[in-house]
Amino acid sequence: MTTAIVIVFLIVYLGMILGGLPFLQLDRTGVALLGAIALVGIGAATPDEAVRSLHLPTLILLFAFMVLSAQLRLGGFYAWVTLKLAALSLTPPLLLGALIGGVAALSAVFSNDIVCLAVAPVLIDACRRRGLDPMPYLLALACAANVGSAATLIGNPQNMLIGATLRLSFGGYVAEAIGPVLLGLLATWGIIVWQTRGRWTDSLDAAGAVSARRADDLPAFDSWQTAKGLTVAAALLGVFLFTAWPREAAALVGAGVLLSSRKLHSRRMLGLVDWELLVLFVGLFVVNHALQHTGLVAEAVAGLAVVGAPLDQPGPLFAAAAVLSNLVSNVPAVMLLLPAATHPLAGPILALASTLAGNLLLVGSIANLIVADAAERRGLRLDWRRHASVGVPVTLATLAMSALYFGWRLARP
Repeated sequence: MTTAIVIVFLIVYLGMILGGLPFLQLDRTGVALLGAIALVGIGAATPDEAVRSLHLPTLILLFAFMVLSAQLRLGGFYAWVTLKLAALSLTPPLLLGALIGGVAALSAVFSNDIVCLAVAPVLIDACRRRGLDPMPYLLALACAANVGSAATLIGNPQNMLIGATLRLSFGGYVAEAIGPVLLGLLATWGIIVWQTRGRWTDSLDAAGAVSARRADDLPAFDSWQTAKGLTVAAALLGVFLFTAWPREAAALVGAGVLLSSRKLHSRRMLGLVDWELLVLFVGLFVVNHALQHTGLVAEAVAGLAVVGAPLDQPGPLFAAAAVLSNLVSNVPAVMLLLPAATHPLAGPILALASTLAGNLLLVGSIANLIVADAAERRGLRLDWRRHASVGVPVTLATLAMSALYFGWRLARP
């Protein structure tokens, strides 16, 4: 049975690397789900065992914040913020800085993927109205969303998983992450400004650009629905920082409050929940749990320690998280490495390394792909080369800053 489990695991993680499987119409979510079904089908895990392998606090927290982001998206909040930022009377470099700061702040509290999905099309149109080339701002959007999301334990799915599994203090994590994140945002701004120097105007033929706005790109701003969503978000942050109430329980109550609406139908809000991401988590939980029960993971960790790469130590864990996140994506990488995360700083190290590594390649983060897709629908081409010209230096700079910070933290008495 161990051999069968290993084969299923390898096929699933091959699918994570490739984004699917050859000759089959499957994406990463489909591959993970198929792997979980295969394990149950061959008897490697009973249905009850598969259910027990799920980490419900993570799934609940993910779902609840997806509902919160749906509330703000339907209330027009993200589009309103984008238009307000774009209307500021600032020079292009300062406008870029304002965008990076705003996007990072939103991504630290709400899902970075949702922020990119809601902001990207509005940002492109706003840049074109000002005669600015949207490309530097789109690259800043993707990078800042990823970097900013590393600031908290609710900024992205992998951080939610790390915080819930390791039971990290919300405020304690923010205190560890805020320095590297702020420096990373400054580096992102500096790199993009340096690369763009003097080329801020739109070089595209406006007549040939696709600028038609669809109704779902720019929902009407609803002050009541926005205030409702922001109030719930502020209340949850207060609960996370100052109480011992389980984060997943508090978030679920907040989602319930938002779903109890006289104007926004639950069908619309639940329709914006990323069910595919939740299914991806379910499939990976089952597959990873089955592999861990074979004992092979513990043996592999012990073997790495023998050859001088102990994953329970900060340096090897940081390097493994950065590399694996670009091989199999950050969520699967974090699931693989969590059993070795025993050092007191393992949580912040794993969260920052896996998140910041997502900027390296276009496929390294869903947020990157969302921005690229929005650009294509507006007649712009954001391919992997264009993204890498910014993503690679941003990733190297932010990872280096984080590594120096953790080196300083470990050197403190």
